[in-house]
Amino acid sequence: MLLKKTRLDLVVVEKGLAQSRQRARALIMAGKVMVNNCLVDKPGSLVYRKDEIILKGKDIPYVSRGGLKLEKALETLDVDITGAVCLDVGASTGGFTDCLLQHGASRVFAVDVGYGQLAWKLRQDSRVVVIDRTNIRYMPAETFLELVDLITIDVS
Repeated sequence: MLLKKTRLDLVVVEKGLAQSRQRARALIMAGKVMVNNCLVDKPGSLVYRKDEIILKGKDIPYVSRGGLKLEKALETLDVDITGAVCLDVGASTGGFTDCLLQHGASRVFAVDVGYGQLAWKLRQDSRVVVIDRTNIRYMPAETFLELVDLITIDVS
């Protein structure tokens, strides 16, 4: 029986070393992925699923680095968001949204002027209400069906 080779970025996601293919590509190109103790920096490199694939160092626990910024603020300010309804203005990829959910938020309204940027895992999460193509300045308060407990903003 012949073993079939698969793209490295796909295998990295399958093995749970990255949350998305995009994140896997970034890790690989940054030189953080080793295959059978050899550094591989091309996401399209073909590998066997049985190959030993490891990450050098730790990956971030959120879909983007933005989650780390918010995590630090929540810890420093001792903010407990367990069960909170949150509004993430400038959600983009969703680093803040992911952090809010992982820290216990019950719902997050993810608002951004862009379209389709929010990470797939967050789009699929029933606790996330995606509001794309929307400038918060022109958004009526009635848009929110629940009272918002916490608002995070990361916009330029």
